[in-house]
Amino acid sequence: MIVAAVVATIAGLLLPGALADAVDAAIAGRPSLPPVLWLLTLGCAEIAADVVGGILTARVTASGTAWLRRRLSRHLAALGTSSRFADGDAVSRLTTDCTGAGGVASILVQLGSALVVSTGAVILLALLDWRLALVFLGSVPVALWLARSHLRLTADDVSAYQRVSGELSARLLDAVGGLRTIAAAGIADREADRVLRPLPRLSAAGAGMWRTQARMVWKAGLLLPAVELAVLAAAGFGVLAGRLSVGDMLAALGYVALGMSLVGQVPLLTSLSRARSCAGRLAEVLETPLPAEGTFRLPAGPGRIELRGAGTDGILHDVDLTVEGGSTVAIVGRSGSGKSALAGLLGGLRPADDGEVLLDGVPMRRVRAEELRAAVGYAFERPTLLGTTVADAVAYGSWAGLVAVERACRAAHVHDLVVRLPEGYRNPLDRTPLSGGEAQRVGLARALVRGPRLLVLDDATASLDTVTEARVESAIEQALPGRTRVVVTHRVSTACRADRVVWLDAGRIRATAPHDVLWADAAYRAVFTEDGGR
Repeated sequence: MIVAAVVATIAGLLLPGALADAVDAAIAGRPSLPPVLWLLTLGCAEIAADVVGGILTARVTASGTAWLRRRLSRHLAALGTSSRFADGDAVSRLTTDCTGAGGVASILVQLGSALVVSTGAVILLALLDWRLALVFLGSVPVALWLARSHLRLTADDVSAYQRVSGELSARLLDAVGGLRTIAAAGIADREADRVLRPLPRLSAAGAGMWRTQARMVWKAGLLLPAVELAVLAAAGFGVLAGRLSVGDMLAALGYVALGMSLVGQVPLLTSLSRARSCAGRLAEVLETPLPAEGTFRLPAGPGRIELRGAGTDGILHDVDLTVEGGSTVAIVGRSGSGKSALAGLLGGLRPADDGEVLLDGVPMRRVRAEELRAAVGYAFERPTLLGTTVADAVAYGSWAGLVAVERACRAAHVHDLVVRLPEGYRNPLDRTPLSGGEAQRVGLARALVRGPRLLVLDDATASLDTVTEARVESAIEQALPGRTRVVVTHRVSTACRADRVVWLDAGRIRATAPHDVLWADAAYRAVFTEDGGR
């Protein structure tokens, strides 16, 4: 791309001189074929370089965008649950902002080329007649003022436009994810108003950018003919004085047009401002520190978990808890009490902001990520199934073969469903219709496939009936005997089957005891009554 720009720049700078030679040769009656051929050669070289440069610009922009998206997606994935960026905002940064920032290399090359052309044109104009260069240089302060004011005025509008676009994307993603809920509640109009509420701010920022660009365009449009007229008048006096020929006058006009090419790159200045804003939004993500990587190996153990004064900002506070290896612990509490946050701490899915979490005597934050993920199996209430086939979805994140996948699906009571599919375990996931309970069981199989020492079920059987849930629990016990289980639940039956219940209230442990002991407390019974006692 740079080579093409250099060729185009050199050819463009030589063209006015070649034109002058051809015109002067024709007027003087000298043989004009060599100058004309040279003129045609330079013209063809500039056209070819521009075409190649356009192709390479598109390729470099696409490559830069892809590189930024890879880097940003890896950083977001590494941030995991500690990311402070909303889903829709992260998507906006991955799509719109990476595209904007990915074109910065081509923008800089084009602006650099325009700067070289302008500088070269002034030098050639001075070599032709220093008086013409002096007249032209009088316009430079005006051109610099226009460029500086344009960048200053567009900076705030561009930044606001990118920020509001991210907010709009976040709201839209939330709405798309909850389409069924919105339809069932009959609040489509209200939800549309909520999603589109930032639109006036987006429109104001966009209109501000266009107004600024429009002012720059007409000012630059007046500046170019004014400079050309002044240089043409000075060149006319040069012709009358015998210093310049008719061809030199044409060359002077060509040099003026080239010299003003930087001012004519108004869209590039706007694009540069936008790219800078996009790069700033990407930097916000990339400069967010990643959680420290663990280096310890996890020793063999029964899956004993210990929390010492552990907490997460604004959710859990000063939690002390020990879950013995091989036991089953149920976590219960009202909505918003911090059940999922506690399950995340116990399974190492999110680091503790305060205190320490230990697995078999080793602080989880110091354990190597791959070993921790192999030791802990996670299943969620609404699992996101990833992969090309059903087998891929179950084996996701592991090296499990088809035998291990089938064993896990049998334990999750989903094997019979899978084998009835047209292609069984190789059935494409996007052509596998699954109910809520079936999707939960596939997600549960994914958690079991590695044979983890600790299994965390975050309401992962909520869509199953109580009979199926009991069968699944029995199958898990047979497939993974002696494993530690942490179960977030709203069901009395599930809490009853646990060895111990952790009762959460407002981010703190209110009590820890067997279900039968806690059942004597009316406030504990009310936890299940409020949720229907499922």
